[in-house]
Amino acid sequence: MPSIPTTILPDSTLSLMRKPYDFIREECQRQGADLFATRLMLEPTICVTGPEAAELFYDEDRFRRYGAAPVRVQKTLFGDEGIQSLDGQAHRHRKRMLMDLTTPERARDLAVRFRQLWRSTVPRWASADRVVLYDEVRELITRSVLPWAGIPVDEDEIPTRTRQLSSLFETAGAVGPKHWKGRMDRWQADRWAGDLIQSVRDGEIDPPEGSPLHEVAWHHDLAERLLDPREAGVELLNLLRPTVAVGVYITFVAHALHQHPTWDDDIDDERASRWFAEEVRRHYPFFPVVAARTRRSFTWKGYRFPADRRVLLDVDGTNHDLRVWEDPHEFRPERFREADHGPYGFIPQGGGDPETGHRCPGEDITLALTETALDCLQQTSYGVPAQDQAIDRSRLPALPSEGFVIDDVEPQPEIEAAIEPPEQRRTAP
Repeated sequence: MPSIPTTILPDSTLSLMRKPYDFIREECQRQGADLFATRLMLEPTICVTGPEAAELFYDEDRFRRYGAAPVRVQKTLFGDEGIQSLDGQAHRHRKRMLMDLTTPERARDLAVRFRQLWRSTVPRWASADRVVLYDEVRELITRSVLPWAGIPVDEDEIPTRTRQLSSLFETAGAVGPKHWKGRMDRWQADRWAGDLIQSVRDGEIDPPEGSPLHEVAWHHDLAERLLDPREAGVELLNLLRPTVAVGVYITFVAHALHQHPTWDDDIDDERASRWFAEEVRRHYPFFPVVAARTRRSFTWKGYRFPADRRVLLDVDGTNHDLRVWEDPHEFRPERFREADHGPYGFIPQGGGDPETGHRCPGEDITLALTETALDCLQQTSYGVPAQDQAIDRSRLPALPSEGFVIDDVEPQPEIEAAIEPPEQRRTAP
């Protein structure tokens, strides 16, 4: 039985931090294999890449999620006791609730809000000297998703919620002061979300039946018990946080449009916007890896995986794997016309079956918002001033260095008013 290839350095933490999107792929290329063993934060870890490795990684008989995420990721990005740390029936039960809250119909409702808010915001952009798109779209999404979720929010609260929800994914890979700021933002966000859940149960807030806030607040676990308010709050944030994070993809949409302004000249197909959105998710980096732990020892391709071993799957490398994608580093939306990538060759938000596995339940929301932003950008007249447009792949999530700046925005005729949020009945405590 061959031994798993091993890195030269005894610990690869600094190497991964320096090149989070490229470390696993480059090391696998050096080793001539789809996997290698190393230590990360002094813990033995196996790193894997490619569609076959992804299929292995999402085999629930061999892997579990409980205890897999590093503590700094758990304490910022995921929160404690959320769905990311559940397995088996408990995971599927919780996942069913989230899938019901992120259907294509609900995603379209959110996209309508986002589109109308975008259009009503254009006049303000037109009066500004410069607009940092990444900052603006995150706030627009926050303004859209909170009322969509049934959450009452005051105007002066929007900047705080945008900052907190953004911090949860912006500090996931941070160290030092930025990491501790992320933990503080997580604590504050958890308290806010938990208080919302308790207010619903106490009758102080009456969100629409079927809204995310209502459904999460009254969700029962497999033992027919209501979730602890703080645990339910974590699941509410698991809907809000990744939705605000779509601002990263929207920033990449603008970047791709600027780099490829004639991408659709030769594509006469109404599905072209979907292909563009999918290619943005494939081509551009978001989060570099996902983590799991082996349930037991097993052998794969002749290599032995020990029990309780942390395994990292290379997401960005798999989305650029030559065995699946021709010219993988070229931006070609038309590749999705007949792309045969399967559930493990294209994993920007996880692999496998979203209904039962650990693939993100919010892909319909991501695509709806991304396609809407593409249409809005194409209908908005703006300039792109000189700036550093290089993608900073050393930060998490990766972004254009300046957040993609636009200027000379022109007001659109017949701007539609923003959707008024549904009325929320708030009674005195």
